[in-house]
Amino acid sequence: MSPKEQQISDPRINDRIRVPEVRLVGPAGEQIGVVKIEDALRMAQEQDLDLVEVAPTSKPPVAKLMDFGKFKYEAAQKVREARKNQVNTVLKTVRFGLKIDDHDYGTKRGQIERFLKAGDKVKVIVMFRGREQSRPEMGIKLLHKLAEEVNELGTVESNPSIDGRNMVMVIGPTKNKADAKAEAKKNAEKAKESAAPTAE
Repeated sequence: MSPKEQQISDPRINDRIRVPEVRLVGPAGEQIGVVKIEDALRMAQEQDLDLVEVAPTSKPPVAKLMDFGKFKYEAAQKVREARKNQVNTVLKTVRFGLKIDDHDYGTKRGQIERFLKAGDKVKVIVMFRGREQSRPEMGIKLLHKLAEEVNELGTVESNPSIDGRNMVMVIGPTKNKADAKAEAKKNAEKAKESAAPTAE
C-alpha cells in the first residue's frame, strides 16, 4: 500500500498532522477550541490518546483526541455488521414449456411466489419447441399472465425478450431479502406462540 493510498483511507494522526493549529475536540466530544498543534499533541500524550484529524478541509482543520486503535476497530466492526445485513439477492430460474398444463403451471407459479416471498429475483424462461418459435406472442401472453398473477409479490424488472430458442423475463421481489427474512422470522415466532398451549 503506497503512502498516498493510506492517506485516503486513514485520517492523519499525531505527527502526520502538519498544520500550525487545529480546532480541538476532546475525547468526549467537547469543544476545546483552536490550539497550537504542539499543545494539541502534548494534550494527547498526557492523556495517552492519539490526535486524529477528523475534518482536514476545515479552516483550521478539526482534530479530536481519541484512542485511534479502538476507533479503527469499531469502524471495522460497523462495516462488518453492514455487510452481514446486506443479504445478497439470488437469481432463481423457473422454466415453462409453451404448452404447459394447468396443474404444472400452478406448481411453477407457486415456486415463483415462494422465491419472491423469500426476497429472490426470478428469471422466468419460456422454452419454444420446433414450430412454436414462430409464435412468440404466445410466450409474451403466458409471461404477462404470470406477471399479473404474482404482481403483489414482485414486479417485472426486464420485459419478455427472445434469447435463442427461449423467451426470458425477470421478476424482482417487492420486498428485499433482509426484510423478507425478518418477516419470515416474525411469522415463525407468531406461529410458535399460537401453537403454544395457553396456561390457565
